[in-house]
Amino acid sequence: MVYLRLNQEISNSYATKLGLRPLSDSVWLTMAGVVPPVPGTATNTVPQPQKEEKVDYLNLPTPISYEEIHREAFMSLKPELFEGLRFDFTKGLNQRFSLSHSLLMGATEIPSQSLEIIKIPTSHYEFGANFIDPKLMLFGRMTTDGRLTARVRSDLTENLNLKVNAQISNDPHMSHGVVSFDYKGKDYRAQFQFGNGALFGANYIQSVTPHLSLGGEVFWHGQARKSGSGYAARYNTDKMVAAAQVASTGILMLSYVQKVSEKVSLGSELMYNQASREVTSCFGYDYILRQCRLRGKIDSNGCASAFLEERLNMGLNFLLSAEIDHKKKDYKFGFGLTVGE
Repeated sequence: MVYLRLNQEISNSYATKLGLRPLSDSVWLTMAGVVPPVPGTATNTVPQPQKEEKVDYLNLPTPISYEEIHREAFMSLKPELFEGLRFDFTKGLNQRFSLSHSLLMGATEIPSQSLEIIKIPTSHYEFGANFIDPKLMLFGRMTTDGRLTARVRSDLTENLNLKVNAQISNDPHMSHGVVSFDYKGKDYRAQFQFGNGALFGANYIQSVTPHLSLGGEVFWHGQARKSGSGYAARYNTDKMVAAAQVASTGILMLSYVQKVSEKVSLGSELMYNQASREVTSCFGYDYILRQCRLRGKIDSNGCASAFLEERLNMGLNFLLSAEIDHKKKDYKFGFGLTVGE
């Protein structure tokens, strides 16, 4: 810089003798390749350390319900696989009421003491009626084998809702009903449920931090004379979801979902059963394209599956389902169409 200043003084003295206007400091520095500082800014800017955001523990987000802590893993790793031909048709009568028809032609496995898989061809038809309102939802299904299912969801207040799940079947000990009351607080959720067979249960989940929530559950089954408890934890961010659940019945379940991009998610799941000393794990993917969604997984038993949903047109979807179990020599393939929204 001293050398540049000396050259500037010499050049300006010659310019004065010749009757020329001397160059200013900014022009001289620019010609020399030095950018002058902008007025009002510091020449030596020291980066300030970022302040950590303070957590407002009195204004934590509301967690999801206790029974849905593995929601992302369940949606990615457990699609509704089927075998054979499937056709679903939904007709909307008005904005709130619609009718549905479902036809499935495939095979049903018969329990056998041998290792060989025995299947018989079966088919059934299902008729359904749906009523959807902002504060009330009713779903009913009736199949040709005599099974009737019903679901009700009603928002009693802004924070309290009622859910009813019921099934009536000709098979013995297959009919059941469960009534649940769910309460949503500012940073917690609570649920109480009771059902047939003297079943009583309750669960509670609380947000501890903006990303971590902890919860627990208890239940009592009077008819079977069994009781139990469980605990769960869930940690979620914009890019990942991790959940863990353990029960006194000896079941441990861990799940993890990583969002790679806006269209791709990877998930894994591990389950341990203390009673049977069995450990199973699986790894899968969920790929969402503009017109289709592809999900697949492979588990520790060597069973691989894939499920494709492709939107052919407005209200028309094409389905492909495949499951291969080389160990049991069990192969399942299915395709179907879904008409209506």
